[in-house]
Formats: sequence, C-alpha cells, structure tokens
Amino acid sequence: MASHSLTGRRSAHQQESTADGDWPAALVELFRTERTSFVRLAYLLTGQRAVAEEIVQEAFISTHQAWPGVRDPVRYLRTTVVNRCRSWGRHQQVIRAHPVRRPETVTHEADELWDALGRLDPRRRAAVVLRYYADLPHAEIAVLLGCRPATVRTSIHRALAQLRQEIER
Repeated sequence: MASHSLTGRRSAHQQESTADGDWPAALVELFRTERTSFVRLAYLLTGQRAVAEEIVQEAFISTHQAWPGVRDPVRYLRTTVVNRCRSWGRHQQVIRAHPVRRPETVTHEADELWDALGRLDPRRRAAVVLRYYADLPHAEIAVLLGCRPATVRTSIHRALAQLRQEIER
C-alpha cells in the first residue's frame, strides 16, 4: 500500500504490512474481530439486518479509503456506522413522508419491546441503543449524535419513559 500523510510520518497502524491485496492488516483484522458487533449496532439503529450489513460494509470501505488519516480505527468505524445509520434514518423519513403503495406483506409475531423501540424518534432511539447496547458513555454518545451530554441524558430519560408507557399499554 502506498501510504502517505501530510506530515511525511506514518502512524503505527499505517506502517504495518498489508493483507488481502492492498488492505492494511490491522483493518482486515478489525473486520474479522469487530464486524459482527458493528452489524449489531447498525441493526439496532436501523431495525433491518440487510441495511445494517450494507452500512457496515460501506463503513469499512470508507475507513480503508481514509486509512492514512485514521488515528483510532475503532472510533472512526463506530462514528461512520452511526452517521450512516442516521443518514439512512433521514432517508427513511423522506420515504415515509411520501409513501408508495406496496403489496401486503406477511406479519410476524409481535415483540413489544422491539415495536416500542421502533416508535422512538431517531435521536432517542440512537441514544438508547448507544448507551445500553454499545455501552458508551454519555460524552461519547454526544459526540456521535452531535449534541451535548446533557441532551443525551435527557433523550435517554425521555426515551425510557416513553418505552415504559408503550409497554404498559
């Protein structure tokens, strides 16, 4: 891999040998070890397995393309996955605002918690998933969502209250 940075120096993860063609060995190893957890995170944010897998695949490709400037690959990937899920969610809002008639589909058994989570607005849903699934601190969630830690705490508090009400019905 012909890696170059603006400073002329390469970080430790940039200096390593490549694997699988021109992919850095560290990134390939990260794909092998962390892909499943990133897919779970994306699935919890989107609610769709195929979308989650596609988002994670695109996140790894994006990380590969930005590799010379990536200092913390796990954080970079997590941020990329969350941002792509948020973009997908915004796109889904546009689609819902302009519905297209679709053929009837078969329904599956109801899952109250999953249904209630799906009724949360995207920011609250992301805050709850990042806090309780990804086990991230409020400060890191705030960075990912582009808000203050206090806003994250409020979002989580309100989301949990809404989930309690939804489930009690």
